[in-house]
Amino acid sequence: MFKRIREDIRCVMDRDPAARNAFEVLTTYPGLHALIFHRCNHWLWGKGLRWPARFFSTIARWLTGIEIHPGARIGRRFFIDHGMGVVIGETAEVGDDVTLYHGVTLGGTSWEKGKRHPTLGDDVVVGAGAKILGPISVGSGARVGSNAVVLRDVPEGATMVGIPARVAGVRPTPDSAEDKRRAAVARKIGFDAYGTTDMPDPVANAVNAILDHIHVTDARLEQMCQAIRGMGGDVEDSRIPDVEVEELDCGKSEREAEVTDGARKPGASSDHASDAADARFRDRTGS
Repeated sequence: MFKRIREDIRCVMDRDPAARNAFEVLTTYPGLHALIFHRCNHWLWGKGLRWPARFFSTIARWLTGIEIHPGARIGRRFFIDHGMGVVIGETAEVGDDVTLYHGVTLGGTSWEKGKRHPTLGDDVVVGAGAKILGPISVGSGARVGSNAVVLRDVPEGATMVGIPARVAGVRPTPDSAEDKRRAAVARKIGFDAYGTTDMPDPVANAVNAILDHIHVTDARLEQMCQAIRGMGGDVEDSRIPDVEVEELDCGKSEREAEVTDGARKPGASSDHASDAADARFRDRTGS
């Protein structure tokens, strides 16, 4: 029992940057308190002591704002962040390393007895306010977006968003060959590859597409260079220079710099500075 509690505390420390020490987690985290209550209540439920289990689960709900039916099966390293308003039904099953945020419901859609609540695989993350309803399965590694309503099975590694929820993307497997290749290309050009994310992001998708394009272009250029060398040609073997962030001037043009510098001079209006910058720019460009 105490070994499992220590494991749960480490789990909170790993997933919540606001957790400062084990004592704080043990004394102030309602998600951990609800989980400890549930383990005791689930043991009572399994021994046939149904009324005491329900009674103490009600006490736990009063104290934590989290309602977990004592019949629910919950795996190891389960983390409820904040927790207020979380509801987990009787026949729900939760795998290992699952994270739920506040307002999540693992509920049923039928009054019939039997399996009527969802089953979550390992390493599932459910965002705040999401509802997963019915005897459906959520595959391992899946992500459910905030306020989504999931009514059908979720594939492994999928990201679900919307009402009703739909698959917005599928996460690649950890340390996949695709991710390693993108990271290598990013390092080659001096770029920090932030394009791998858990949630669908148009910017991240665009970055990944650019890295893939660079990879294909490099491969074709290398083939061309080898062919030229095979025909006796001389191809310079130069290194691609790294991109320095300091060299990027946030897109400020030469004329914008002129206007800014002119406006900084004492007694110079913005219109006068703009006209003077236009004149200097025309003189240099001959236009």
